Formats: sequence, structure tokens, C-alpha cells
Amino acid sequence: MLNNQHLSHLIQSQAEKYKDKVALTYRDYEQNAWLPITWRKFAAYVNAVSHSLLELGVAVQEKIGVFSQNKPESLYVDFGAYGIRAVTIPFYATSSGAQVTYMVNDAEIRYVFVGEQEQYDTAFSVISLCPTLERIIIFEKKVQKNPNDHLSIYFDEFLRLGKDCKYKNELNRRMTNTSMDDLANILYTSGTTGVSKGVMITYQMYHEGLRVNDAVLNLSEKDVILNFLPFTHIFERAWSYLCLAEGAQLAVNLRPADVLQSLQEVHPTCMSSVPRFWEKVYQAVLEKMDNGPFVQRRLIREALAVGGRYWVTYKSKGITPPLGLAMKYKLYDRTIIRLLRKTLGLERANFFPTAGAAVSPEVERFVHAAGINMIVGYGLTESTATVSCDHVDKPITLGSVGRLVDKLEIKIGENDEILLRGKTITPGYYKKETATREAIDADGWFHTGDAGYLKNGELFLKERIKDLFKTSNGKYIAPQMIESKFVIDRFIEQVVIVADKRKFVSALIVPAKGALQRYAAEKGIRVDTYAELCQHPKIVKMVAERIETLQQDLAHYEQVKRFTLLAKPFTMEAGEMTNTLKIKRRVVYEHYAEQIDKMYEEAEAKA
Repeated sequence: MLNNQHLSHLIQSQAEKYKDKVALTYRDYEQNAWLPITWRKFAAYVNAVSHSLLELGVAVQEKIGVFSQNKPESLYVDFGAYGIRAVTIPFYATSSGAQVTYMVNDAEIRYVFVGEQEQYDTAFSVISLCPTLERIIIFEKKVQKNPNDHLSIYFDEFLRLGKDCKYKNELNRRMTNTSMDDLANILYTSGTTGVSKGVMITYQMYHEGLRVNDAVLNLSEKDVILNFLPFTHIFERAWSYLCLAEGAQLAVNLRPADVLQSLQEVHPTCMSSVPRFWEKVYQAVLEKMDNGPFVQRRLIREALAVGGRYWVTYKSKGITPPLGLAMKYKLYDRTIIRLLRKTLGLERANFFPTAGAAVSPEVERFVHAAGINMIVGYGLTESTATVSCDHVDKPITLGSVGRLVDKLEIKIGENDEILLRGKTITPGYYKKETATREAIDADGWFHTGDAGYLKNGELFLKERIKDLFKTSNGKYIAPQMIESKFVIDRFIEQVVIVADKRKFVSALIVPAKGALQRYAAEKGIRVDTYAELCQHPKIVKMVAERIETLQQDLAHYEQVKRFTLLAKPFTMEAGEMTNTLKIKRRVVYEHYAEQIDKMYEEAEAKA
């Protein structure tokens, strides 16, 4: 049952109810084992953090930075801060020194908690640029401090600061005076188009968010949740709070690269993720089918075809399938499909929320065909994540992002822009009144920047309005829609569409290196370097043929006419991607201006 108390009271209240039941687990890499943390221990850590923060003199609504990968300590600090009415600001673990400097200075942060060596090194390197920063508190004891560092302390030392509990009365007073209007977090957006903005998140927004999600999601204290996305991401953060409020167990995955291993060790019932995760799973299954024995390939393909038909045509619409199809699906679900789920570690699957980008219909069909209940949704940081999601008790249409959550108002504005109003919508951007006025109009409607439409109660997304390109021929192109078609191919890792003010659509494509090298070996293609492989005529021809298949349902003016294969991926380090792995188009276009110009010059020469 949902415990929708103020977040400052949540963990202590759950500890009273669940006592020594496991609340969290995490992988200890030295012991190579998942270690448990009970609700009682969780609450004790939260209480200790509150006392130590008071010992440091943290004021009501003062801002605290948390710069770490997902760790139990991140949750201790969050809830410990909520207990004294402080505000936590999570930084992505991959944030650069410039990003950390900006956030620390913008929010006037005195204390930053860091996770591992990389975060410590980055934070320490910018201390001189951050006048308010007084101390770094280090979660991981193995972190080596700089010899000149006389300000940082380790987390165990921090916890000892408040061990006398001399601020017990002050803690009780602050917890008594908590308000739903207080700020809980400031979440800085990734900034694909400009300066990062701090989205203000109140306790009321979380309170309402937990209520509306609980109404449509079949979550309980029996569920085991793998935390894969960073807690910095509003999707994972709000989802994790909902899971804790339901009494479910969180398995905190430290390193994103370990998620497949973690799935097989934890066997979660739920996990929130972005579509890219399922695209990777889909690509892996396709590769297995391509490379496996003929009989195995045929059986898997047939099982997924039956599963797809069963879900798309009947189950998703609440229609009873024909007896023959139902029996065939049941047989496959007990054998091949079950084995596929077990291979992934998903044999206990309950449901899997997915949002953050467009979900390819092929991928959505595949996931459901595999008997995995993907809940597709849509949301933003400014809406405390969920705006809409699939409701399992109502018809679900392939390609939609579900139905609106309760009491959230929606209006379709100019250029089909989605406008929102309700208790889960942010009051604005921290210290940015102009940006707030641009985003939230006088009537309280938040302008999402996403175009969409409603049909039979379901929301469908069209494109990101600011991302729309207009070719020199006057045709409008939605690059994300085209890109989402390409990345489901197992030979394509990343793709960036080029079209704005150009005569036709072209693309920069980063191939999936391993798949490409295996293909080259099978075909006897020999080169000295990987860069040469990307330019080999046989490789270019093979990719061109796959692109033609992928884009056959696009209008002629939307289809990619030229492409360049790149040997290097787009990276955060190069400034080409945000911390949430969104492409910074302007930066990519600058970095690859020569390759882009060459595609159009060659086309012009052949015209």
C-alpha cells in the first residue's frame, strides 16, 4: 500500500512498518555479492545524515550537491536532507568541471557529496572557481585525496559529526514544520540548446506524482526493482520514490555498463529505462537469430511473430484472441519466449516503465512479444516525470505514449505544441525569471516544446518543435523520428540527421563496431584500420541497403539520400552529447562540418 507521506518522514515511517525487511541491496565489488540494507538500517543512516548536516550548520532550504553514480549513500543524503528541510541537487556522475562549477555557483552550494575517484577529482579541481564551496564529502573510502586537500572528509567521518544527536530537538522541529511548498530538489537540465536551467521540484510535485502513478501501476512491496538510470534523472528519481513508498526493494546498480549482469543476478520484477536499452536487447536478439542454427532461428522468429500478433491485435486492445492463436502463444510463452526472458534475467517480470525518447514500434512490439509488460510513457523534468503512460486496463495503441495521469490538464497549442497544467508541474526555473515566463504562460500552462495530438484518449508525440528542420525546398523534417527508425538496426549505434536549409536529408552514422567487424570477417573484408573499414565500398553498400529497408515507409523528401560512416562515436567528453545521452546537434554539426559539406558538394557535382 502506498505510503504517500511527506518525503521527510517516509523512510522513518517505512522502517517502523517493515523493520528488518530488506529495503536496498547493492553490489559489493570486492566481495562480488549483493549486500542487503534493512529498512531499520536505512532509517538509521538517514537520521545520522540529518544530524551531521545540522552539525555543519545547514539551514532550512539550503542547497546541497550530490555528485555520484547510483549508490545507497545518495539516498541517505537525499532523505537526510529532506528531514532538515534542505534541498538536494544531484549532479550527473559524468558532469564536467565546467558543469559542476556552474551548478555550484548558481545554487551557492557549500557542501558537495561525491561518489568515486572521478567525481572527487572533478570537484576538487574546481574548488578555486567556486567561492561558496567549503567541503567535499566522499562516499567511497578507496578514493585517493589530493595531497593539498585539507577540506575533504570521508562519509564515515561525516556521519560521526552528528553522533551525539545534540540537535534532536532541532531535527524534530524542522520535521514538524515541513511544507509541501518547500523545494525538495533543483534538477539541472542537460542543456542541448543552451545554458543549463535548474528545474525547481517541490514536495507537492512528488506527493501528487506518487498518487497518480500509484493509481495506474501495479506495484507492491513484493516487487524487486533494479535502479539502472541515474538518480539524477527525474524518471529514475520519482520512480524510486514511488517504489520506496510502496515498500518495494531497490537493487541499486552502481555502474550502468553492468546492467545486463545485474539483471541476471537480481532477477528484478521492474526496472525503469529509456528506449535505447530495449533497442540494444532487440539488436542482440536479432543478431542471435542471424547467427544461430536454422531451426533455432526459425523457432525464435515464429515465437516472436506469434507473440507480436497476440499482443498488438488482441491483448493490447482488450480483445480475446482466437483459441488457436491463444494456444500457440501459450506454448511458445512456456518454452522459447520463457527461455528468452530467463536469458535476460527477466523471468519474474512484472512491468517495465520506459520513457525519455520515442519508442520504435518494432521494439515495442518485440518487447511485448517476449512477454515483457513494457509501460510506455512520456514526461519531462518539469512535470516530475510522468505526463502519460499506458494503462493496462484500457486499450493500448502501438506508437502512443499512453493516457494522461489523473488531474493533469492538457491543451494542444500553436504548432500542435503540448501544453500542461497541474500539481506536478514545476513552479519554474531557479533564478531564471525570464526563462520561467517563456515556459509558463500567464494562465499557468507549461509549454513543453513537444508537438503531439490526442486520439481516443491516448497521447501521440510528433516531434520536438525546436528540432524541426526545414529543407531548402520548404519541406519540414522531424530528425528524431528518422533517427529512431535507424538505431534499431544492429549495425547502427548512433545516427544524426542533417537537413536544415539543405536540399535533401543526409546522415552521420556511427556503426556498431563489434557487429561491423564480425560482418567484415565473415565476408573476408581485410583492412589495416577500423577507419578504413568504415569507408570500404562493400561496407558502405551493405549499410546503404539496410537504410533503404529501414526508411521505405518515409516520404521521399524525408529519406536519407547520402550518409557518412564515422569511426568515432559521439561522446560526452567531446561535448557532443548531454549527460542524458541526447545529441547536441549544433556541436556535432560543427565537429563534422567538413564531412557534411562533402556529402552535399559530391551530390551537387553529380547533379
